[in-house]
Amino acid sequence: MPPGTAPEWAGAFRALPRALFLPATIWPFDGVARPAVSRADDPTGWLAAAGSDAAVVTQWDDGRHTGPAPGRTPTSSASAPPLVARMLAALDAAPGDRVLEIGTGTGWNAALLSHRLGDDAVTTVEVDPLVAAHARDALRRAGLVPRLVTGDGARGVPEGAPYDRLIATCGMRHVPGAWIEQTRPGGVLLLPWGTPYSRRDALLRITVDEDGRATGRFLQQVEFMKLRADRHPLPAYPDGLPMTDRESDAWPPADDWHPFVFAAGLLLADAAHAVERHPDGLTQWLYDLRGTGWTAAVRRDGAGPGVWVRQAGGRALWDELTAAYDWWTRHGRPGVERFGVTVERGGAVAVWLDEAAQVVTPVMSQR
Repeated sequence: MPPGTAPEWAGAFRALPRALFLPATIWPFDGVARPAVSRADDPTGWLAAAGSDAAVVTQWDDGRHTGPAPGRTPTSSASAPPLVARMLAALDAAPGDRVLEIGTGTGWNAALLSHRLGDDAVTTVEVDPLVAAHARDALRRAGLVPRLVTGDGARGVPEGAPYDRLIATCGMRHVPGAWIEQTRPGGVLLLPWGTPYSRRDALLRITVDEDGRATGRFLQQVEFMKLRADRHPLPAYPDGLPMTDRESDAWPPADDWHPFVFAAGLLLADAAHAVERHPDGLTQWLYDLRGTGWTAAVRRDGAGPGVWVRQAGGRALWDELTAAYDWWTRHGRPGVERFGVTVERGGAVAVWLDEAAQVVTPVMSQR
């Protein structure tokens, strides 16, 4: 049973170990993707990975990938059991509640919900037909038959609405208005939300009010496979962009798990961030997602405090990033738990710091 499991979920975790729902080939993931482990070729290693407290990847590149090495983009997984336990505790679903799950994956989370709430109380949606078929088979082997819909989770399942709880097990960069509409007033949505700036998410718990808005706070940083509609590839940048080179003394934190990086995503509109590590230093890349340009900032180890900045195009992304760091520092270096969200009818999102009246706006609009 995962550490920190709430007592009301203990029976479900004891009855339904994650291994029951995993395919024959999995890729252990402890922050770094490992080579595949096959149940047929290495049953001991497979059982060790399946029973661990780490996530495992179950599909790469929407099923196009083959071979034991990790693919390019993980597109389905089984989450780390301690995180699954924390999310179910935060969802706070109880017998009598009706739950919509977005992102069936292996079917394990739907099974845990069905074990405690009953099959008729659980609807789960999976966009990938092959992943859905595997989950359906695994659920049936476990003696469970929640309603499993193959389709676009962003649309929800309106014919089953209203729901008391909605839980998403995929990361997203917007909140579909359909999810709010399909959750009853007083109902709770739990979802990993973030910005295109980073591949990380933060777990958001919001409650729907009588006017059809939803408000709540972030709980912790997480990382999930992204909802297909919320994947943001980099645009093509035109040739001949004007280039400028300069030095800078600033070096905002670059680690994806640093709390500043989450805040930076709120403060830099339509921007993405990536880190490239070198034997002697680090480059922070910043990309304008509208296709107007990019910035690279390089710091060499042992070469003094200076940072070399190259900007392509007219958007001063490094200046925006350093302004965002100044904002974050002035406001007490907030972690994700100090931020909250109000989702209006239709899905428009306003992020705020500490209280709903203190809306966070991009640094470009603050000037």
